[in-house]
Amino acid sequence: MRKTLGWLLSLVVLIGTMGAAGSTAQAATAAEPAAATDIKDQILGIAGMSLIEEKPYPGYRFFVLNYEQPVDHRQPWKGTFKQRLTLLHKDVSRPSVFFTSGYNVNTSPRRSEPTTIVDGNQVSLEYRFFTPSRPDPANWSNLDIWQAASDQHRLFTALKKIYKKNWLATGGSKGGMTATYYERFYPRDMDGVVAYVAPNDVVNNEDSAYDRFFAKVGTKECRDRLNAVQREALVRREPLEAKYAVAAAENGWTFTTVGNLDKAYEAVVLDYVWAFWQYSLLADCGSVPDAKVASDQEIWDTIDAISGFSAYSDQGLETYTPYYYQAGTQLGSPDIKQPHLKGLSRYGYQPPRNFVPRDIPMAFQPGVMADVDTWVRNNAHQMLFVYGQNDPWGAEPFHLGYGVRDSYVMIAPGANHGANVAKLMDGEKALATAKILQWAGVAPAAALADAGRAAPLAAPDAQLDQRDLEREPQLRP
Repeated sequence: MRKTLGWLLSLVVLIGTMGAAGSTAQAATAAEPAAATDIKDQILGIAGMSLIEEKPYPGYRFFVLNYEQPVDHRQPWKGTFKQRLTLLHKDVSRPSVFFTSGYNVNTSPRRSEPTTIVDGNQVSLEYRFFTPSRPDPANWSNLDIWQAASDQHRLFTALKKIYKKNWLATGGSKGGMTATYYERFYPRDMDGVVAYVAPNDVVNNEDSAYDRFFAKVGTKECRDRLNAVQREALVRREPLEAKYAVAAAENGWTFTTVGNLDKAYEAVVLDYVWAFWQYSLLADCGSVPDAKVASDQEIWDTIDAISGFSAYSDQGLETYTPYYYQAGTQLGSPDIKQPHLKGLSRYGYQPPRNFVPRDIPMAFQPGVMADVDTWVRNNAHQMLFVYGQNDPWGAEPFHLGYGVRDSYVMIAPGANHGANVAKLMDGEKALATAKILQWAGVAPAAALADAGRAAPLAAPDAQLDQRDLEREPQLRP
């Protein structure tokens, strides 16, 4: 009897042990895939995601990817296109930054300023209709700010399942506009927005703010020097256009879209003062030639260096067709009077229509920017706008009303279109850094107690942190 009972007890123990072991083994097996699955496999497990290439970078994984998006988010059954993006992967335990330039995506590893501040992951998305992220055939009516924001929302929704920590949206210039529009249409997605040098052309036909800006920017000596060169380039139109024709023949430039070489030449010249302040500093005024004694070659060289004579050729315009289309349908485009060119300018600032092929229909929608402006003024929450004091695009910035929460507009003294948090005055730089850390959910206790102690969490990296300032088409049609 004891032997029988002992045997039964041994059997029960054995079965129990085997069951426990089996349960443990099953639990371990169930847990293993999540722990062992490589991040690349997790990303490629997202429906519609495909790998273009992976590039090594110390401390990160860097992927260039395609994501299948609806051509029209309102009617997703009407076809899809592949939208290019990059992913700089740090760790799923870190916050993520959603970056857009508003143009093509850079396929080299880069880290935006907020990504450096929070030491996080970065997703960078190519804007729809910038090749190769363009539907074929291209129905240009599907290029608008809501569709682009919906691209971001859909990608975020897919990636949030992997990157579960806080997210920030950011971008500079058109990218700053893009981050703002995303927040306007999908305000529950992001935990914060950092928009750099974002233009805000609320009323397209009212551009006197730019005239006031150019009347006082920098110093009178610098303004007069730049205006004189610009005027002289139109005074010497005949010999300089002859040089332009030679350069066009040598480089294969054609001018079908803008109409002719004369229109392209004047458009480049009229960009000169704007482009100087957009990309240069007051300290660079000394490099501007004295128009009274400058040779034709010197006038040509400074215009080419600042504005770029290829800009309004068909070849120069082609990349930016989606931008000019948006400027002429929703974003608006600035105009300035330039009285010093009276009697010399034949066309004035030409409209976006002149820079888009005529087979693409365009019609301006005047209420779109006013809607965004009203929303930001009344609803901004955890948004930071950074502008450069000497950047022409700061002439029409975003403004914040009384109803906003934890949101800021800051201006970097003397800065151009490359203004960022690092260029702010010390007090604002500390506050901005502290807020970015706080919104990302990674603010150290010291920074929460004293914003003055806030600092970027990632170590500097000269290659990764270099800013590829998009040489937009002077964002001026």
